[in-house]
Amino acid sequence: MDHFVYRDGVLHAEDMALPQIAKAVGTPVYVYSRATLTRHARVFRDALSVLPSVQLAFAVKSNPNLSVLKVLAAEGFGADVVSGGEMDRALAAGIAPAGVVFSGVGKTAAEMCRALEAGIGQFNLESEEEGQELAEIAAGMGKVAVCALRINPDVDAGTHGKISTGKAENKFGVPYDRAAGIYARLAALPGLQMRALALHIGSQLSSLDPLEAAFGKAGALMRKIREGGGTVTHMDLGGGVGVPYKTGDLFPQPADYAAMVARVTAEWDVTLMFEPGRVITGNVGILLTEVVRVKEGAGHPWVVVDAAMNDLARPAMYDAWHDFSAVVPTGARMTANIVGPICESSDTFALAREIDVVMRGDLAVFRTAGAYGATMASTYNSRPMVPEVMVDGDKWAVVADRIAPATILSAERVPAFLL
Repeated sequence: MDHFVYRDGVLHAEDMALPQIAKAVGTPVYVYSRATLTRHARVFRDALSVLPSVQLAFAVKSNPNLSVLKVLAAEGFGADVVSGGEMDRALAAGIAPAGVVFSGVGKTAAEMCRALEAGIGQFNLESEEEGQELAEIAAGMGKVAVCALRINPDVDAGTHGKISTGKAENKFGVPYDRAAGIYARLAALPGLQMRALALHIGSQLSSLDPLEAAFGKAGALMRKIREGGGTVTHMDLGGGVGVPYKTGDLFPQPADYAAMVARVTAEWDVTLMFEPGRVITGNVGILLTEVVRVKEGAGHPWVVVDAAMNDLARPAMYDAWHDFSAVVPTGARMTANIVGPICESSDTFALAREIDVVMRGDLAVFRTAGAYGATMASTYNSRPMVPEVMVDGDKWAVVADRIAPATILSAERVPAFLL
């Protein structure tokens, strides 16, 4: 459910007609619904209330906008971060350091130092080498780093290959069959407090079966570590639950997910940690765009919009689907190709798609764009950085400015030897 609905034939974000935002801010622009964000956060959190002890850390990479993070902080979410910059954003949004989990395979020594100084709650170690480096840094600072060891359970998530993270050939985590030994060796190092196992097998999962298989393997490893004298008080089960991008698609609901987790983990006696991202923010946002022109094609007409792959990269990167809707539909339909103005054939949002009839100057939206939308945007082709807006009932505000090409150009320098 979201709060992007038609009223009197015009698409609204909550109580705001989208043409008003387009007139004031221009297009393309991301528009977020605070009511949708709050609802999704609460539905996910409340579903997990069947579990005895839970810690939620929102996957900041899915939408790092400061206003989005502030709403989630107020709803009791911590943050799963994968860079020093994401950590800074989480802390600036009011998320307590203890609620921050630092993931990622390439943490630098500088980032480790900053995170230790900030007092974050947990480092998710991706390798024994990383753990050894963190232990040395922490001990040198007179601190102890609380850690989880991320395992690679070699489970196929059944999702797109570029967002699969739990198979043996993926770069994430340590091999499952070596994890117990690595955990024990890291636990013996001064500067580290090993308390958890972590896993994350992929994103946009349409079935709970791969997750259940991975959690079962994690539970078996946890028992093996405990039997060997190790301590495991937390288990980080990651994220990955998908959302429907195409009208009619069905995905597991948070309540179904929670019931499965409760069944699998019933005897674990740990605090369970979760890193939801897309399931919280996917339906929170749309990308509002204007039709530049409709041009004749060999098979179908080309609908050229002012949004491009630099604004919404998912279709170009993953062949991802985003529903496309006119802001003021007439009821007429057409089959068309939808593309942006970037000089790349990959700047294509849809081919031979049945859509609302649109013409030059019409407004339209790409739906389910609240996750992995603005966060992946760039200035390719020297285009502006796309702005972001948040709506709250009948109020709205720009929560990230459109950064003009001239502003970006001003950050560049011509060296003296070229003058």
